[in-house]
Amino acid sequence: MIRLRDLSVTYDTKARKVHAVREVSLDIPPSAVTAIVGESGGGKSSLIYSILGLLPPEARARGNIFFEGLDILSAPEEAKRNIRGKRAALVTQGAMISLTPVISVGEQIAETLRTRLGTPKREAVAKASELLEKVGLGSGYGCRFPHELSGGEKQRVVIALAVSCSPVFLLADEPTSALDVITQAEILTMMTGMVRETGMGLLLITHDLPLASSVSDSINVMHQGKIVESGPAEKIMSSPSHPHTRDLVSAAGLVSGGPFR
Repeated sequence: MIRLRDLSVTYDTKARKVHAVREVSLDIPPSAVTAIVGESGGGKSSLIYSILGLLPPEARARGNIFFEGLDILSAPEEAKRNIRGKRAALVTQGAMISLTPVISVGEQIAETLRTRLGTPKREAVAKASELLEKVGLGSGYGCRFPHELSGGEKQRVVIALAVSCSPVFLLADEPTSALDVITQAEILTMMTGMVRETGMGLLLITHDLPLASSVSDSINVMHQGKIVESGPAEKIMSSPSHPHTRDLVSAAGLVSGGPFR
């Protein structure tokens, strides 16, 4: 379980202080898909990077983030590094940022296994092939370079990298926003399948309410840095109570009375 308690994040800029996250308290359980939905600039990414201890130097976070008995905000950097990748892994929307262009994707996965887990080279290469198969790519993809892959294929490789060390939680920041609708559905179906299969927890950050409702167990609506409504996905979609949630449902063209499935 990841527990956020009164988490606030501010950014000190030359012009003013920006309040990105405002006193958010939230439990993120294992073996479930938890979504945070809201408009761009609403604080969603700041929240997810706080959990990983990856906020930029100009950011200030206060409150508590408890993960496996450790308070991330007050933990030493070494403890945070031990969590990142091994216990909690990040998937972002920019696959090319996450992948090294001059190294084959199979070698990138194998290198991750060697450096983070100390896996022997031959075993790491075999495991990399298994991971590519797991995310829907044939083992032959291991010899390819990122520029030889489509957007959806690159994102599958990023997910394979993220789950290579068997994390307890996968934190996904707009993981499909750059993909077409069909590929979005395929990627999210694959990710939620991993949750059901392994018991891993998935925190999904997205601005797309219909997409979130189609895969999530629970939805948290974020607006101006605050969680304004939380609940089971079906309840959020069928009977939204907060004005901002109702606006999101209306903007998506959804009819109140049933979830988007």
